[in-house]
Amino acid sequence: MATKERLIRMIIEYEGTNYQGWQRQKTGLSIQQVLEEKVAIVTGEQVKIIGAGRTDAGVHALNQVAVFRTQSNLPCKNITAGVNSLLPSDIVIKQTEEAPLTFHPRKDARAKVYLYQIYNGPTRSAVWRNFSWYVLYPLDLKAMQVAASYLVGSHDFSSFCSTHTHLCSSTRTLSKLEIHKLNDNRIHITMEANGFLRYMARIITGTLVEVGRGKMPPDDIPIILAARNRTKAGPTAPAKGLFLKEVIY
Repeated sequence: MATKERLIRMIIEYEGTNYQGWQRQKTGLSIQQVLEEKVAIVTGEQVKIIGAGRTDAGVHALNQVAVFRTQSNLPCKNITAGVNSLLPSDIVIKQTEEAPLTFHPRKDARAKVYLYQIYNGPTRSAVWRNFSWYVLYPLDLKAMQVAASYLVGSHDFSSFCSTHTHLCSSTRTLSKLEIHKLNDNRIHITMEANGFLRYMARIITGTLVEVGRGKMPPDDIPIILAARNRTKAGPTAPAKGLFLKEVIY
């Protein structure tokens, strides 16, 4: 009797500080490589793990979604416990479950939610140093919120993506872009879209910080969008402040 093939869906949390991003690289360690090696030990098979998003080097994830195919009969709870016992402390599988064989973590996703964390105070933070962008200069949150409102909706985000991005369309629908200040000098920028171009979340953040510093008026945003030119937008914010917060299906 042939062994039934299964598709295992995982929810993964990781700190990206010590990795070259999600995807396997020719040089440097990736999240995907570490997971594939540890899952192979537990299942006794070579596996290919497919993630919902290819987070860049230094970017973190709170709820990355990924799948792998296996013929192992191990219960999901055993896979979770076994793989977690082998993983380094900066990667953990939060949950595993069996999914339909037709499920694809990237193609079936309706939206992704990213969180960017800024630390904005007179001194840098020791605790948040790997998880935030330290901005010394005072930021005008109201101006940033006005600028953010221009970005919500369906737009061509060519000005807000890497110049090395080659896609048929740069149009994305940004359904949410919210900015909140916490009580301990941290600022959270939360954005939800049906898809993100490479560096899009970080360039949006860098541009909003330019507005917050008074280097750019909020009503420049529609002009930047219309230009479809990366040089018109602000800098790319550091990777360490970015988190893949959620994948929505």
